[in-house]
Amino acid sequence: MKTEWDYTELAPHYLNRPDYAVEAVVRFCDLAELRQDAAVCDVGAGSAHLTKLLMARGCNVAAVEPNDAMRAVGMRVTANKPVQWHVGTGEATGQPDNAFDAVTFGSSFNTTDRPEALRETQRILRPNGWFACLWNHRDLNHSLQAEVEDYIKSRIDGYGYGTRREDQTEVIRESGLFGEPIFIEASYVARVPAEAYVEAWRSHGTLQRQAGEAFAGIIGGIEAITAAHGKVLGVGYTTRLWAAQLKD
Repeated sequence: MKTEWDYTELAPHYLNRPDYAVEAVVRFCDLAELRQDAAVCDVGAGSAHLTKLLMARGCNVAAVEPNDAMRAVGMRVTANKPVQWHVGTGEATGQPDNAFDAVTFGSSFNTTDRPEALRETQRILRPNGWFACLWNHRDLNHSLQAEVEDYIKSRIDGYGYGTRREDQTEVIRESGLFGEPIFIEASYVARVPAEAYVEAWRSHGTLQRQAGEAFAGIIGGIEAITAAHGKVLGVGYTTRLWAAQLKD
C-alpha cells in the first residue's frame, strides 16, 4: 500500500529529526483524557517520533505506516515495546471500526487526502474519540534556520511548504465530523550535533520533492552553512498541533 510520497531513500536519515515538543503531546493527551492503556492509532508513524511519546504516556499504540523502509526504522526504534505495526494509509488504515480513543497524524496529515483521512479517522474512532495532527516547524527567527531558509529559497524558485504549514482548522470544520478544533503550540530548543542537523535535512521530503536532481547539491550547501555555526547547535523548533473531538 503506497502513497505518492515515497520516503524510501529518506528513511535512514529520519532518526536525526528532532522530537516533537513533549509539552504539546502531553497537553493533547490531557485534553483527550488519554489514560493508561488508552488505544491510539498513530497514522504515518514513520520512525516512531510521535509513537514513542504516546507510549511514554501509557498508551497502547497501533502504528500505521505505508512505506516499508520507514516502517522498518520505526519497528527497530520500538522493538520490545507495546506497539503493533501495520501497513496502511491515512485514507485506508486497515484498522477495525470504533477501535481507538484517539487517532494521530505526526507530520503525515499533509501527505493524505485530508477529507478522506478524516472520514477514515471517524470510522476507526470510538464515540467521543479525538483526532490530532501535528508538525514540528523550524523556528525561522533562529539565525541558522533563517540562513538555511534563505539559501534554499535562493536555489528553488517558489519553494514552499504546502499544507504542512497551513492552519488545519478549516479542513477539520468542513468535514462536519468533529467539534471545534483546538490549537496547541509549544516551542523548545534542541541541542544537536551539527552533523545530525545536516542529516535531518536529508530526510526532508518537501525539499526533496521540490529540489529534484538538485537535492544533493542543496544538502551540500546546507552542510557548508552549518559548519560555520559550530559543532553543537542550539536549534529552535515549534510543535503545532490541531485537535478535535468526534461529534456524537
